[in-house]
Amino acid sequence: MVGKREFVAELLGTFLLVFFGLSTVAVAVTLNVHVGLFQVALLWGLALIVAISVVSEVCDAHFNPAITLAFATVSGFSWRKVPAYIFAQCTGSLLAALGVYALFSGTIEAFEESNHIIRGESGSELSSMMFGEYFPNPAMARDMSELSRVTLWHGFFAELLGTALLAFVIFTLVGQRRVTMPSWLVPILIGVALSVIIAIMAPLSMGGFNPARDLMPRIVASLTGWGKLPFEHNGKGWLTVYVLAPIVGAQVGAVMAQLVRKPSEENVG
Repeated sequence: MVGKREFVAELLGTFLLVFFGLSTVAVAVTLNVHVGLFQVALLWGLALIVAISVVSEVCDAHFNPAITLAFATVSGFSWRKVPAYIFAQCTGSLLAALGVYALFSGTIEAFEESNHIIRGESGSELSSMMFGEYFPNPAMARDMSELSRVTLWHGFFAELLGTALLAFVIFTLVGQRRVTMPSWLVPILIGVALSVIIAIMAPLSMGGFNPARDLMPRIVASLTGWGKLPFEHNGKGWLTVYVLAPIVGAQVGAVMAQLVRKPSEENVG
């Protein structure tokens, strides 16, 4: 079973990751102070490094239901812990999204007014994208007509492949951390991997790779004025692209990591 400290640590770690990440997107979208996509991707990676480093001695620091399920499937993580971990992750993500909305609600409204956006109507994905994700990336699609050809299949594959690559890195590093490298290096390498993968996939699907990171902020957006748009803009994409694809991708990445791990490496998770 999951103890109170472990549950709270997973919740707070997820909160840190999602709060820092969503705030980065909010600042980039509404205030235009970050320089380019790579800076946003870099800050997501740094947020993950901080979150893992802060709580990993208390919990397993998954922060992601897809990663938790993959650890349970292939790496011996207790299935009895899975519901509590996913609940902690969803709660942390929900609180983070509420915090971001409270902090940036004024700048969001100013951004919508200056860009003639009516919240909840078509086009308001440009402001709600700082919570839930869309394909193609709304901020880029309006300036790059080529992105209009990004279909549900492209979004699904981007999220599946991105999560698979991230999971492969995580499972490979976790398997080696007690054998070949100092433990402090593991979160840094995982954070770098996340930054690189986001930088590649974000123009297509915004690069979520985490059902809790997308679904809970999407719900917050729906409840704070965007209404049905977060769940209708891409049809069923909110489910297939941003929930199911990461879950499948994490399983694929975890299995691939198992294939390259040394037989003597113990299962951890």
